[in-house]
Amino acid sequence: MLTAIVDYESGNLHSAQKAFERVARELNAGDVIVTSEPDTIRKADRVVLPGDGAFPACRKELFDHRGVFEAIEEVVIRNGQPFMGICIGMQMLATRGLEYEPTPGFDWIGGEVVKITPSDDTLKVPHMGWNDLVIDNPHPVLDGVSTGDHAYFVHSYHFKVADPAHLVAHCDYGGKITAIVGRDNMVGAQFHPEKSQAVGLRILGNFLTWRP
Repeated sequence: MLTAIVDYESGNLHSAQKAFERVARELNAGDVIVTSEPDTIRKADRVVLPGDGAFPACRKELFDHRGVFEAIEEVVIRNGQPFMGICIGMQMLATRGLEYEPTPGFDWIGGEVVKITPSDDTLKVPHMGWNDLVIDNPHPVLDGVSTGDHAYFVHSYHFKVADPAHLVAHCDYGGKITAIVGRDNMVGAQFHPEKSQAVGLRILGNFLTWRP
């Protein structure tokens, strides 16, 4: 089995690569490769799309890498292989993002990426640090993870889903902040699983053994 972590020059992939490689070894879950080659992505059994920074910049970088999105789309939409988006990679599943300017997303999960607006003025944006997960809808990637478990967040915008059934988990930060979205063979985490210690590694392991 091959897991492809897509490299489109939008973030430091070292931590994600090491975390996935560690879990893959422990679970005998095949090989993990970081790649920007469309032909390599097409051979993958599952695809991971990370992303750090601003939504418009990440989308531009992804689509500037000729053929990469088309390869991801072929694997995930046509072939139905598992997909995980992390941080901005998760946000790009949305219909559009509203950071700086309206920017189209993949529209694989309906909704918009909007600015975090806490009801408590003492809460600063970006939302940065550890926060408790609250599970809204059961999902295989959360096997062994419970409401109250911690994850590590760094973001100023979050994914407001159109259909509540696609909200897998949230956290509270002066209001409900989307933490995990999911539909069919796609899942996305707003937080960084690779930086979320045992809980994050458990989620990565669940993803590597998930059969949608």
